Parts: sequence; C-alpha cells; structure tokens
Amino acid sequence: MLDRVATALIKPAVSRLARVLVSRRIGANQMTVLGFAVGLLAALLIAHGHFLIGAGAILLSRLCDALDGAMARQTQVTDVGGFLDIALDFLFYAAIPLAFAFADPARNALAAAALLAAFVGTMSSFLAFAILAAKRHMSNLAYPDKSFYFLGGLTEATETLAFLLAMCLWPLQFALLAYVFAALCAVTTATRIWWGWRSFQ
Repeated sequence: MLDRVATALIKPAVSRLARVLVSRRIGANQMTVLGFAVGLLAALLIAHGHFLIGAGAILLSRLCDALDGAMARQTQVTDVGGFLDIALDFLFYAAIPLAFAFADPARNALAAAALLAAFVGTMSSFLAFAILAAKRHMSNLAYPDKSFYFLGGLTEATETLAFLLAMCLWPLQFALLAYVFAALCAVTTATRIWWGWRSFQ
C-alpha cells in the first residue's frame, strides 16, 4: 500500500548511490546476492537473540534490494535479474519469522507458523497473477520499472519491513505483531484473489 510513496521518497538517494556502484563495476545481480546474504545474516542474528543488530542487518539487506533494481535500470534489465530478485526476496521474508521461532520456540513458534502461512498466501497470489498477466501481455502503469506485473495490496514491501523492524525492536511482542500482520496479509491475499478472478474472467 505504501510502496509507491516510499519508493518516491528514497529514489533520488538510491539512484545516486547506484550510479557510484555501477561506476565501480559492481553488477546488479551481485547486489541482489549480497542483499540476500545480509538478510540471512539478519535471520541468524535474530535466531541467537541479537535483535537490534538483526534489525540493522535487515535494513542493510533491504537497501541492497532497492539498489539492485536501480543499478539494473542504469545498465541493463535482464530476466535472470528479475527472477533472482523475487526468488531471493521471498526466501528472505520467510527466513525472518523462522528465526524468531528458533529464538524462542515456546513463545513464537505458532505465531511464526501463522505468519509463514500468510506469506504463502500473499506470495502465491502475487506470482499467480504475474504469470497470467504476462501471458495476456498486461502491464501495471503504477510500477513500470518492475520486471513483471507487480500487483499491490494492503501489505507490500514497506509494510512488511516496518513489521519486521518492530518485531526486532520489541521481540517479546513478536507473537502479537505476527498475528496482526498475518491478518493483514490475509486481507491482501483475499483482495488479490478477487482481483485475479475479476481480471481473468
């Protein structure tokens, strides 16, 4: 819901930093892999109870995620880059709830499972729509720079990042935050299914 606003706010700074990195011959795919590696480090830190450092690693990981697209647009956008970006993003998002479950299984495991199930709903509805949109040569003018049809919703990357950071700042409230965000993800999934049903009839 907030991705377009957040992207507009950070785009100038991200574009400038991307130009510096491109000038140093750093590739967009390299940045994607680096962001994923830092994201896995964040999960490892959280699993061992280092929540604040984990939050910093999450922020750095998501900065890399913003940079890889900007770098690709300044050089060459490729299908392999788009595929790598979305696949590793989804793995990162799944790793963080799992890390909280490892950090405190008795308190967090069930809530983490609920959140992961909700993520399956948002991710599968997102990808299913993108596949059929590509088949029908549809494009989303709201997100023209994406490698595929980007279907928005109540919970997008900005909202997800905000909740993940909140979980790191208040780890004892993870279960409550996870259930709240899982409910919001369920709304996103339902609206995407409805929109897909309406669009593809």
